[in-house]
Amino acid sequence: MKQKAKIYIAGHSGLVGTALCAEIRSQGYENLVFKHYTELDLREQSAVNELFQTEKPEYVILLAAKVGGILANDTYSAEFIYDNLMIESNVINAAHNTGVKKLLFMGSSCIYPKLVPQPMKEEYLLTGPLEPTNDAYAVAKIAGIKLCQAYRKQYGDNFIAVMPTNLYGPHDNFDLENSHVLPALIRKFHEAKINNQENVTLWGTGSPKREFLYTEDLADALIFLMQNYDDAEIVNIGVGQDISIKELAGLIKEITGYEGTIEWDTSKPDGTPRKLLDVSKINSLGWKAKTSLKQGITETYQWFVSNYDVIRK
Repeated sequence: MKQKAKIYIAGHSGLVGTALCAEIRSQGYENLVFKHYTELDLREQSAVNELFQTEKPEYVILLAAKVGGILANDTYSAEFIYDNLMIESNVINAAHNTGVKKLLFMGSSCIYPKLVPQPMKEEYLLTGPLEPTNDAYAVAKIAGIKLCQAYRKQYGDNFIAVMPTNLYGPHDNFDLENSHVLPALIRKFHEAKINNQENVTLWGTGSPKREFLYTEDLADALIFLMQNYDDAEIVNIGVGQDISIKELAGLIKEITGYEGTIEWDTSKPDGTPRKLLDVSKINSLGWKAKTSLKQGITETYQWFVSNYDVIRK
């Protein structure tokens, strides 16, 4: 992937896209194409086709997706499956039709079966039932992976798919109704602190374990794979270590400076018991995550505080 090549980043304004745009520019890539979702609806096939025919990108990084936490996935399952199926189908097909040299499609660790052995190896995909609270999203993302593999098998297209673990960082979604657990905890503890609340109530038991990857590290990994990986099989991207939600809550409580107590509402669902990726494959290729969880959360919290008046609802 030469530095002068035209690269289309779909989903450039999201959590990962923001980090990727900054990182890819820092590595000397400047011929970038992107459209905000207010300018281009990736669910509309004709609009996507027109973009590809006009811009003719050589490389595509497909990050755009409808995402959310347990509550959002469970509440809006129809939108999660429809929107994601349409986005990936339109972009991948347009990339094929216009002769894109390479496309990277981003899956998610949450689409692995609910009860697979830990850590999760790439070959565990589709070996068991999905987590019910996000099965619509998972089915759509699995379809995207299979679409990449089918175009590769039938036409020889160099389309690859990656499986990042749970992500966090600046520009995250901190909405308490539809965000993921880490940014939601940051907001809960920050607002509890500034409002002098005596306690914070969190969902579940706190026993599930999760792995978290800082978005700057993911951005670096995506560029690395665009330069160094060309196989049909998916590849995990993570740190290879996990932490319980209870331990995570304690860490965020410490970083935000909240001095009250934590209560657990055990009537609420925990979700998947554990999600830890086996990252031996990407490590063997020569890439490893660099940012510690405490460092990443601290930087994310600093960004959140600086932008609190803008993101507050």
